[in-house]
Amino acid sequence: MIELPGLIDPHVHVREPGQTHKEDWDTATQAALAGGVTMILAMPNTKPPIFDEITLTLALQAAKSKARCDYGQYLGAGPANAAEVARLAPRAAALKMYLDSTFGELRLNDMTLWVEHFRHWSGPGPIVLHAESRSMAAALAFAQMFDQPVHIAHVSLREEILTIREAKARGVKVTCEVCPHHLFFTQSALDGSSVVNGRLEVRPRLATQADVNALWDNLDVIDCFATDHAPHTLAEKDGENPPPGFPGLETLLPLLLTAVAEGRLTLQQLVEKAYTNPRRIFGLPEQPETRVIVDEQAEYELRAAEMKSRCGWTPFEGWKVKGRVRKVILRGHEVVRDGQILAAPGFGRDVRAS
Repeated sequence: MIELPGLIDPHVHVREPGQTHKEDWDTATQAALAGGVTMILAMPNTKPPIFDEITLTLALQAAKSKARCDYGQYLGAGPANAAEVARLAPRAAALKMYLDSTFGELRLNDMTLWVEHFRHWSGPGPIVLHAESRSMAAALAFAQMFDQPVHIAHVSLREEILTIREAKARGVKVTCEVCPHHLFFTQSALDGSSVVNGRLEVRPRLATQADVNALWDNLDVIDCFATDHAPHTLAEKDGENPPPGFPGLETLLPLLLTAVAEGRLTLQQLVEKAYTNPRRIFGLPEQPETRVIVDEQAEYELRAAEMKSRCGWTPFEGWKVKGRVRKVILRGHEVVRDGQILAAPGFGRDVRAS
C-alpha cells in the first residue's frame, strides 16, 4: 500500500445546472472520491452558464447541498461581464475564457473582447484558457502585455507544448495542464476502433502519435494533470451528432499509476502535477488530515459498470491498469472504503468560502 495526498482536479464539468441527466454535484463528487480526488474545480459552461452573481450563487447553493468532496466553481468570461466577474473573483475558483469551441453567452470570438478581462481580473485563481494552437499563441501575447497569469487547459499538440516551453523561458506567467486521454489515446484510435467513433469525439481532438510523444517528452513543462471530466450519456455519444467529451474522474489515478509502474512517470511527478501544482496555481487551501490509500500492486480492468459517474461509460473500458484506491480520508473522515462512498451529500466544502 502507498499513501498519496488527496488529488485535485482543476477541470471538471459537473453539468449542473441544466444537464443533470448527464451528471450533477452528487454523482460527480462521488466519482471524484472513488478516483482519489478530494477537490474539484467546476467549469462554468452549464445551462445557464455561470457568469454573474445570480448564476454563481445558483451553482454554489447546489454544490453546498450535494457535493461530497471539496469544490470550487469557475466563472465564465463573456463579451460584457468583465467588471462583474472581477468583482466576484474572491468567490470563484478562477476565470474561464473560451477562445475556441464554445457558443452562446461565453463566446469570445473577437480579441477586443479579451482586453477587459485581462485588464481587470485579479484572482485569486488565474485566467484559464480554452485556447488551441494560434489562439493559444495570441493569448500568451495578451498574458505578456497585461502581466496576467494564465493557465492553458487541455494542451494536446506538440506545437502547443513547445510554445509554452518558450513562453515560460521568457518569463510569461503561464502554466498548463494535460488530460489523460491526450496522453494515452491518439487519433488512430478512431480508425477501425471497436468503440463507436462518437464515443471518441472530444475537444481538443485526439492528436497524432508525434503530438502524444511530445507531451511525454516535455513532462517538465506540464504543470497539472486534469481530467476535463465531460460526461454525456451513451445515447448522446452514439447519436447522429455526438457531443465532445469523456468522463475521467475515476480513471485518472489508475492510468497514471500504471504509467508509474511502466516507468513512464515517477510517483513524485504524479503528486506534483495532481496535487502540489494545482494547489499552488489556483491558490487552494490545505485539506488537513486528508490522504488516499492505494494498493499499487492491484491489477484489474477498468469497467464503467463499477463506476459512480451518472453517464455510465468510459472510453477506457477494458483497459488493464495497476493501482486501486482502497481508502480515502478527507479532513479526518473516512469517505471511501473499497469503492463504497461513505461521505454524505453536503460533506464537501467550498474552497473559497471564508
